[in-house]
Amino acid sequence: MPWPGRRPPLCAARCTLHPAFEGLAASLVMFDPRILRTVAEQGLDDGDEPVRLTDYRPYSPATGRAWARTYDYLNDLARADAAPATPLVIEAATRLLAASSLAAFPNNAVTEPTRVDRHDAHPETLRRAIGFIEANADLPLTMADVARGANVSIRAVQLTFRRHLATTPMRYLRRVRLDQARVDLQAAVPGDGITVTEIAMRWGYPSSSRFAAHYRAAYGEPPIGR
Repeated sequence: MPWPGRRPPLCAARCTLHPAFEGLAASLVMFDPRILRTVAEQGLDDGDEPVRLTDYRPYSPATGRAWARTYDYLNDLARADAAPATPLVIEAATRLLAASSLAAFPNNAVTEPTRVDRHDAHPETLRRAIGFIEANADLPLTMADVARGANVSIRAVQLTFRRHLATTPMRYLRRVRLDQARVDLQAAVPGDGITVTEIAMRWGYPSSSRFAAHYRAAYGEPPIGR
């Protein structure tokens, strides 16, 4: 997948080690701090300190292996000769590795809602958040974007979706995009050259197989056009 500059947006690089370790190499992954903060569902202006990883050792061998599988998967996608990555695909890939990193390594993220967050997690907040998501699903949205659209904190948005819909804002966004992909598939005309892979990429899926799995789980049928 030809990312801009032939490199994933989260800046993964190969690094040669000290001469004492000749023959060895390491992969260095660097995140923009704003990405970790957004994925950790903390606002950019709520007074919290920057989100950072506090130890390079994973919580457990299992979480370390899970992180490595995610990295290898995205690295393979970035090196593959496929269609150019769309903004939604880049955003999804970046969030996936950031979320995997926060799940695998100790960090200082704070995600518990405050009393104000609980007060704001009412149906009107949900209505505003849903309206914003559905109007902007074709953009690379973050939790911070949704929170600004609903005029509350990120944690309040998260809590209101959990309270009233038993889901998360990002899962809701993914379903909206999946619904839009279905509309595009059903509107496709035989012979127009539009493929399932192109539609999947348009709506944030870098892998057509993963798109097909989510599509089948949602609609009980494979993603094919008319």
